[in-house]
Amino acid sequence: MSKTEVINRSHPDTKEARGGGAVAIVAQLALFIITILPLIVPVPTNLNIVLTASLCVLVGSVRSVKGTPPAESMTKKDALKFPLIGSAVLVGLFCLFKFLPKDLVNAVLTAYFVLLGTFAITAATLPFVEALLPRKLRTKSFEVKKFTISYLSKDPIDLSATVPELIGGLLSLAFCCWYYAKKHWLANNVLGICFSVEGIEHLSLGSIQTGAILLSGLFFYDIFWVFCTPVMVTVAKSFDAPIKLLFPRVLDLAEAKAPFSMLGLGDIVIPGIFVAIVLRYDAKHRSKYFYSGFAGYVGGLATTIIVMNVFEAAQPALLYIVPAVLGAVSLHALIQGEFKQVFNYSEESQEQIDAKKASGDSSLPQGIGEAVGLVSESKKET
Repeated sequence: MSKTEVINRSHPDTKEARGGGAVAIVAQLALFIITILPLIVPVPTNLNIVLTASLCVLVGSVRSVKGTPPAESMTKKDALKFPLIGSAVLVGLFCLFKFLPKDLVNAVLTAYFVLLGTFAITAATLPFVEALLPRKLRTKSFEVKKFTISYLSKDPIDLSATVPELIGGLLSLAFCCWYYAKKHWLANNVLGICFSVEGIEHLSLGSIQTGAILLSGLFFYDIFWVFCTPVMVTVAKSFDAPIKLLFPRVLDLAEAKAPFSMLGLGDIVIPGIFVAIVLRYDAKHRSKYFYSGFAGYVGGLATTIIVMNVFEAAQPALLYIVPAVLGAVSLHALIQGEFKQVFNYSEESQEQIDAKKASGDSSLPQGIGEAVGLVSESKKET
């Protein structure tokens, strides 16, 4: 029997587990306000970056505390391979923009992200749509007979949906079409925020050790691709899709083409999924390590912005965020005398662990690369 602690998140499917708890609601309302506020009044750019990113991590983490165990999770081998896979994707995108018309590449990728965005916005806003509908309509569903498509999937495709999902889906599709047509920074940010929240909520690291390995690997990944090559910055500037959040610089809000500060979704989701698993550990053990991890994220991001403004150059945000998050949680655990217990925490059942050992399966969970592996970039355009 492995010494790794094994838990099964089998608590009842409570209101909090569905993202409807008081903390989640307040945080989501705050995130909504800070997102649209620059349209109404000037918001200091640096403050906007820290508040928006931190609220994304908070919302995604709280919503991740569910009553069911993760369907699949990343293994330690996945975490070790992830920087290599991310590098391959990054170089591939760089080559696409270098050898193909940029407008063509962006058109294809934007259409892809519009499709993903429709589902992401629908899922992120579903608790609010449900809350606005009468009780009878919340559970009413439209059943569609399952079918299969040869060469695409062996499993039956289920298109059944509830009334809230249909309403949310139609509104989300209309919103994404507006984004495709106008490419407004607000639409970009709404999509990026939904991707971030959904990624943090649904992606599982499996164990805190795996999260530490992943963060450590991407720490060096970020340093190399920002400081040693122009690849990441070039892709971030060329890629006109919601893989980064755009923050209007206050002095230029009135201009037609306002310069923006940018923060890559990877700088939110990668640390966010680690902070989220720490919160789930707290929910199981009634501890408070989440506060340390979350404070570390806020402090690391603030440090990134300070250094970026001092040197007026792109900074690899994970260079500052990773040591801050891992250091804060580790120090807290050492002080409490629970370091081994915390870093041995696993969300996989013993059956899942045994099955993976027997099969040697370390395939990356589907969609992780799409959610967080494209660009991890914090850059102020000049």
